[in-house]
Amino acid sequence: MLDLFTDDVRRNPFPLYAQLRERSPLLHEPRADLWLLFDYDSVKRALQDHEVFSSVVTTVTGRTPDWLLFSDPPRHTKLRGIIMRAFTPRSIANLEPHVRELSRGLLAPLVGRGEMDVVAEYSSQLPTTVIAEMIGIPVEDRARFLQWGDIIMKLSHTISEGEEAERARAENAAMRDEMRVYLSAILEERRREPRDDLLTRLVEAEVDGERLDEKEILGFFQLLLAAGTETTTDLIDNALLCFLEYPDQLERLRRQPELLGSAIEEVLRFRSPAQSMYRSTKREVELNGRVIPAGKFVLPMIGSANRDPGHFEEPERFDIGREPNPHLAFGHGIHFCLGAALSRMEARVALTDLLEALGDFQLASDTPWEPRQALHLHGPKRLPLRFEPRVLRS
Repeated sequence: MLDLFTDDVRRNPFPLYAQLRERSPLLHEPRADLWLLFDYDSVKRALQDHEVFSSVVTTVTGRTPDWLLFSDPPRHTKLRGIIMRAFTPRSIANLEPHVRELSRGLLAPLVGRGEMDVVAEYSSQLPTTVIAEMIGIPVEDRARFLQWGDIIMKLSHTISEGEEAERARAENAAMRDEMRVYLSAILEERRREPRDDLLTRLVEAEVDGERLDEKEILGFFQLLLAAGTETTTDLIDNALLCFLEYPDQLERLRRQPELLGSAIEEVLRFRSPAQSMYRSTKREVELNGRVIPAGKFVLPMIGSANRDPGHFEEPERFDIGREPNPHLAFGHGIHFCLGAALSRMEARVALTDLLEALGDFQLASDTPWEPRQALHLHGPKRLPLRFEPRVLRS
């Protein structure tokens, strides 16, 4: 397998992306029979052209989960319509005061210490709590919820054979059994006593006049658990990494807090939480003068596309005022991330509070940060910081 997936490269894949984009924007990895796309135009096409690129993918180790993310029209259209009801602009706006309350509650006991692991104590906790509340998971089950999310993310290791892939599959199979039993009981509760949460909506939802079965609801549950937490966690952490690397931009943001929205967009471009997505060719397709045969596993490399100099001026420069910024961090087309508005709102709340609570901050360890367990994600597994404590305004 390409050395794109070593820890050193995953911490900083961008120089290698630049080399490959220049020399071989379409690369075939023969051992896994994997086709990788590195340039912006090819990646964008693979993400949006569902007539040629299917989201139903089979790798050497089996088919991707039966989730909305890995489905094609017309079924994708119907399933997406169900979940969209929970992610309307109005519903996200109504959530913001509560998200701010949760954020302040998490930070309050941490700030006075002058040191914390941002991932373990804050950035993973905030989006997990938000999505768990939206779904309707009891407070006492949140720790298990977080553990399930970690196991789901390890599935990315199954794109190739090997010990890591076998372990990921075994852990996922055991988790699915545990989750199935758990979900069956909680769904029965919702049928008896409906609530204002996502699980109740899934229980009551219909596609073509038929209710979703438990397997379909389990797929939604797993997707929300994974996609509803990881992107936001990495977005928050990657923003802090960017500010550590570019202190001039942090000072600029402190002087001009109105730039927070565009700063978040630049983090999404510069350190995209999802570095790649899965696709499969429905038919033969020509890109960059080469032909990908039908039925091949394709990885559109979003992290590379977002630094393509053909679409971004000085793409290796982190600029919180960048405009325009047509990044592909949340995908493109019919599979554009449903939770993008929620993730942006959570990041806006989190970074507002973090930059208010943390004065001068720095890494608390000289050890290179360990990448997240999922191969397609970019962000630290832990992020220990030392900082000058500040008082959060009430």
